[in-house]
Amino acid sequence: MDTDITAEAAAAVEAIALVVATVERTQQAKDAEGFLALFHPDALWTTAHGKVLIGFDAIAEFTRAVLPAASWDGKVTYEVVHTQFLRPDVAAVKVRQRYHGADGDHSEGAPLYVMTREPDGRWLLTACQNTQVVADAH
Repeated sequence: MDTDITAEAAAAVEAIALVVATVERTQQAKDAEGFLALFHPDALWTTAHGKVLIGFDAIAEFTRAVLPAASWDGKVTYEVVHTQFLRPDVAAVKVRQRYHGADGDHSEGAPLYVMTREPDGRWLLTACQNTQVVADAH
């Protein structure tokens, strides 16, 4: 029985990592619709600058306005650093987000994604907080 649970959890971790990889791919491509396809209809999103977006419509309006027009050049990467299951169908996912500018500049974010597994098996972004990492001044 433990083997089945382990296999199920491993499959869920892999599926979650694929969602995060899709976040990376859609951000790189500035693909608003691909990004929005990852959200639960009742999602909550807080941007790195503290803008709170409640529900898919608010997230979609913001994303469609901001993502395609983003002025950054370079590369963005997303790495899952920790996945913790709150229930078998709910996971808290800590992500390391790095922007690598074409000019050598870089910045980092530390998003937390609460993801839910839908009845069809898809994992969706449901409650997300993106936090900008500020270099320690000490």
